[in-house]
Amino acid sequence: EAAVMAAHESWVRGIGCSPDGRRVFTGGCDERLVAWGNAPADQSAEAPTVAWTVEPAHVGWIRGVTVSPDGATVASCGNDQLVKLWRADTGEAVAELSGHESHVYNLIFHPDGSRLFSGDLKGVVIEWDAANGKELRRLDASTIYKYDAGFRADIGGLRAIAINPGGDRLACAGVTNVTNAFAGVGNAAISLLDLSAEGKQVQLLKPKGNPNGVMWGAACHPDGFVIGAAGGGAGGYLYFFREDAAEPFHELKLPNTVRAMALHPDGLRIFVAHHDNKVRVYSMTEKPAEPENAASESGDAPKG
Repeated sequence: EAAVMAAHESWVRGIGCSPDGRRVFTGGCDERLVAWGNAPADQSAEAPTVAWTVEPAHVGWIRGVTVSPDGATVASCGNDQLVKLWRADTGEAVAELSGHESHVYNLIFHPDGSRLFSGDLKGVVIEWDAANGKELRRLDASTIYKYDAGFRADIGGLRAIAINPGGDRLACAGVTNVTNAFAGVGNAAISLLDLSAEGKQVQLLKPKGNPNGVMWGAACHPDGFVIGAAGGGAGGYLYFFREDAAEPFHELKLPNTVRAMALHPDGLRIFVAHHDNKVRVYSMTEKPAEPENAASESGDAPKG
């Protein structure tokens, strides 16, 4: 049974949850940022009530919403090229961060809460100091952006963003090798950035054969691999990448094209929003424990 949460008058483009799972924040194309009150502790389908609303929170679409690891701050971004910080408990404006020169698509906090990363249409990623709002540096994910001179159109941008638990890799999902911006013809891809001192792209993760589509979702698994969810002309797929290889080590064909994806905190379940108005849950099995009498890496059986 589903709980219906009605407070927007247009598409909801961004959703963030507090670390304790009791509060939800949504941002939409109606320029509203909405905080929903405590969700039922028993996980029933009773809808939470609206705690506060900011309108307009941005001028134009709100495209991304995220919550700091301590649950105290909500960050939002949108078509006005701004990143904004809000108090999670009251909705009071804390800071307005300017620096992007195109629509800001997505954002995410560093696991330690000290930094915030935002990415825009042109693949520009800005790293901000979360405490004072100062720009620290810019990272380049422009491999998932193109200007199509024929149509005079920009296409690309960070359709999803994820950071690994160690905080040293940033996954920026989108589309690359665009040949027709009007028809959206391109290849699903994830630009994997190293968050060390240099901050360069260390890998462009792409499906084998470069099928047509967009990478609409990305997640960094605690075991060190990257999950991508793609949708487009080739249909829907889940892809599983190692950080040191451009092509996936495993892929799963889905029954319908993909629009968004999230990894459950248990690291085993993947929630996928599909084009057919359904959310499907996919489960990974835990890796079996190595038997105590397993052969050594050399292939020799243990003696005794």
